[in-house]
Amino acid sequence: MKRFDLGAVSRFVCAASIILFSVASLQAADPALADLVLTGATVYPSPEAAAIPDASIVVHGGHIVAVGPRASVRIPKGAEILDCTGKFVVAGFWNSHVHILTPVLLHGRDSSVKDLNDELDRIFNRWGFTTVFDIASVLDNTLALRGRIDSGELRGPRILTVGEPIWTREPIYVRDFLNANHISIPRTETPEQAVALVRDHAAKGGNGIKLFTGSLQAGGKIEPLPLPVARAAVIEARRHSLPVFTHPQNPEGVNIAIESGVDILAHTVPDSPPWDAAFVARLKKANLALIPTLTLFDVEARKGDASDQERDAWIAKMVAELRAYSRAGGEILFGTDIGYIDHYDTAEEFTLMSRAGMTFPQILASLTTNPAHRFGYGDRTGSVVAGLDADLVVLTEDPAKGAAAFSKVQLTIRHGKVTYSAGN
Repeated sequence: MKRFDLGAVSRFVCAASIILFSVASLQAADPALADLVLTGATVYPSPEAAAIPDASIVVHGGHIVAVGPRASVRIPKGAEILDCTGKFVVAGFWNSHVHILTPVLLHGRDSSVKDLNDELDRIFNRWGFTTVFDIASVLDNTLALRGRIDSGELRGPRILTVGEPIWTREPIYVRDFLNANHISIPRTETPEQAVALVRDHAAKGGNGIKLFTGSLQAGGKIEPLPLPVARAAVIEARRHSLPVFTHPQNPEGVNIAIESGVDILAHTVPDSPPWDAAFVARLKKANLALIPTLTLFDVEARKGDASDQERDAWIAKMVAELRAYSRAGGEILFGTDIGYIDHYDTAEEFTLMSRAGMTFPQILASLTTNPAHRFGYGDRTGSVVAGLDADLVVLTEDPAKGAAAFSKVQLTIRHGKVTYSAGN
């Protein structure tokens, strides 16, 4: 799914927001039109917008109805007021690379409310995620978990999912896990099988497709996905307006992704020479978004008993790939691969993104506006403006002064409801 005309989308949303802001500011005097008010925080409405110090945000019916300096926003009577003095508010975060594969989440239909809420807090809510894109799991289970969240039974983020991925052979590093949990993901070896899987997932409510255009095997061998299979999957995904992710692994996997029309690289590319200008230009021409998952490589290096020198070199290589693509203006989406790795704290990821030269606005965009627009939600979420969903994160430290502050979450609010509070 290629991106919409974002210039047109941005102009429409901006114009609509100005109108809604004016109307909402007048309406907010009616107590019936406010459920929640956040006051006193510095608000960063979007990556491009100026900060609003000592602001108020008025929420009703799950939407933002007014936002602006506290002195100019009338606070309705009867609303719940959250004093956020000294805090910082940004739009709710997207994590564009997760897996609904932890032991508790793998039983999303049957696990208790308490167990699931505790797990959702530990993995998602605690870190400010109001939307996550699961890019490989058991589709029926993930849909069941999503249904329980959407019904209000559970506190959790919006879940988008690709379900089972397309591969000709499963990667070596997941085989033991799949066997231990009795998970069977069929191999996709023909274009016809790829089309059938895409149609099945679209019919069930899947939101995307995941290809392994490069699949790591024993001895370091990398199994490529045949180009006709990849092309068939992408063409069918287009018919259903589904974005296509890929795990590329090496330059051949990237080439297959480009030639088949894939939308998103799920990782930087570990088995790749340094990214030169020509390679980066090819990625940009293909309009590929990149999810760096830098912390993953630290976790994998430690798991593999690599020396500190080897680990630092591997991380530096991935940071350099992100630096090359970000500096060239390539689109970056935040993602951590949580659910595959169990390192849930996001501070390291933000620190490494900063090391790659990404600025505060760029990192904020990777968490908010970039994925919202890329996945077709830009008219609903991604910015703190009137008319959009009240998906918000309250931070205890200023992310404009240090990237790790994005991990210092005080409150997570999804659609106007608090899903996480550090005080509880």
